[in-house]
Amino acid sequence: MTIQSVIGAIVIGLIIGALARLILPGKQNIPIWLTIVVGVVAAFIGTGIARWLHVADTKGIDWIELLLQLGTAVVLVGIVGGLYGSRKSHQ
Repeated sequence: MTIQSVIGAIVIGLIIGALARLILPGKQNIPIWLTIVVGVVAAFIGTGIARWLHVADTKGIDWIELLLQLGTAVVLVGIVGGLYGSRKSHQ
């Protein structure tokens, strides 16, 4: 893995994670670094689902893959936000 692919994954993770936080109602009490991590994981999972459905490589922009990544990020940010928020409130 090259430094460009690592930086690219971080940037994509930040964008997807931030969009997921904007889509979810209410406030998600998770730090930005966790949003990036969740976004990167969601991007990989969304790409895997798109490949499994044979829609990952299309002409032009892969809108279906992007929507799968974003949908995965929304679910994961919701789960992680709930877990992280409840963990912080019990300390």
